[in-house]
Amino acid sequence: MLRLRLLTWDVKDTLLRLRRPLGESYAAEARAHGLQVQPEALGQSFREAYGAQSRRFPNYGRGQGLSSQQWWVDVVKQTFRLSGVHEDRVLTLMAEKLYHDFCSARNWEVLPGASETLSWCCQHGFRMGVVSNFDNRLENILSQCNLRHHFEFILTSEDTGFTKPDGRIFEKALRLSGVPPEQTAHVGDDYTRDYRAARAVGMHSFLLRAAGQGEEPEVPPEHILPTLGHLLALIEKG
Repeated sequence: MLRLRLLTWDVKDTLLRLRRPLGESYAAEARAHGLQVQPEALGQSFREAYGAQSRRFPNYGRGQGLSSQQWWVDVVKQTFRLSGVHEDRVLTLMAEKLYHDFCSARNWEVLPGASETLSWCCQHGFRMGVVSNFDNRLENILSQCNLRHHFEFILTSEDTGFTKPDGRIFEKALRLSGVPPEQTAHVGDDYTRDYRAARAVGMHSFLLRAAGQGEEPEVPPEHILPTLGHLLALIEKG
């Protein structure tokens, strides 16, 4: 059993998930403007637009003259363009509305067991923070989902300028907390960005991986969390 003082957490698909597929949310917004666009087409177009924007302007355009809001508005507009919508006025209205909609609990829900696990960790004296490849909307989203109060700090890639798996975002968490890496563990759902990246800076880490999601051969079974509730048996406050 590990003796730990600090736990850091990924957010998307670890603590929070989208309430419905992104393409469905975009299609609903299109219907509100009298447009019929298939959710599946929008989902595919989004992946293409997001990938291209990420390559051209990494980390939400930080350091390249873009705000994260403009970065996302451009992604949403391009998503609709790739799906056949080209009227600039409507594109702008939809993109700005969707940007703000994804800043609230309207489109996000807490994963099963997340609130209970975080509460247990707080009650047992663990210090906690967030390390996430997210933009500056994250703090508000966590507040609206009633999770913000669990964390001492929220580190996003937009704020820090480093995107997981870059170890510098984890090193900043360690400096903020003053806790050495061997007394810290990170919890996340991505093998490369969460599990392996945290271990590369000397932290412990756990990989949230539900049954049927596939296995990572380099991850010992005792580091796999089938659910967040499984974490409780593996840690002890140092």
